[in-house]
Amino acid sequence: MSILNMIRHLFKISTSNLNLFYGEKQVLFNISLSIKDRQVTALIGPSGCGKSSFLRCLNRMNDSIEGMRLAGTVEIDGQNIYDKSIDIVSLRAKVGMVFQKPNPFFKSIYDNVAYGPRIHKLFKTKAELDEIVHKSLERTGLLNEIKDQLHKPATRLSGGQQQRLCIARAIAINPEIILMDEPCSALDPIATAKIEELIDELRENYTIVIVTHNLHQAARVSQQTAFFHLGYMIEAGDTGDMFTNPYDQRTQEYITGRFG
Repeated sequence: MSILNMIRHLFKISTSNLNLFYGEKQVLFNISLSIKDRQVTALIGPSGCGKSSFLRCLNRMNDSIEGMRLAGTVEIDGQNIYDKSIDIVSLRAKVGMVFQKPNPFFKSIYDNVAYGPRIHKLFKTKAELDEIVHKSLERTGLLNEIKDQLHKPATRLSGGQQQRLCIARAIAINPEIILMDEPCSALDPIATAKIEELIDELRENYTIVIVTHNLHQAARVSQQTAFFHLGYMIEAGDTGDMFTNPYDQRTQEYITGRFG
């Protein structure tokens, strides 16, 4: 294995000179970031700085935006996901997504979790599907809370439970990466604490990239942090170092609350 391939093997996701345009407007500028496998990487920065746009580049969710244009590369396991040979359905099975606001389908709790496995044909028998659903709910800490309500509407759950259900739905198709776009911003402190505990448990098996406006949350849940400002990635590195000894003055000013 060459030195370059050995370096690539250390990282699950790598972007190189990534530039993103919406029509004539450029929203990301030359983003080069390497994300380690089975760690939590937090993307921080003021509103409108490009962190959510960057996150959506990692599973090609920006493709649906009219006028979107991208230059540079985004690699997962060393493969450029914007290559013409890439099957987007397979890519999104590999890269799960959890949004800012819980978005359960207007279906039962069971059918929400079973949706992905059905689409991707991940089971042969009803018993196998039951096992996928129960295991996914168990891993998010929901099963004991709602085991007698599996066939009731998911919209009856509390906000925090709905968000954990959305995470269960994401992991039911056994992805390798989970993207989270401010998953706790609509939740109360108790529900937020449960999600943060879940993130810490999930990183044993998944690479997680989380956008958060909450600096305390970034410090609690992540091992790596990247700071975005005005479409540029200002710096990235170990979370502890970022919060105690950032090398860029803009990072220091943001973390200490002088802007943002």
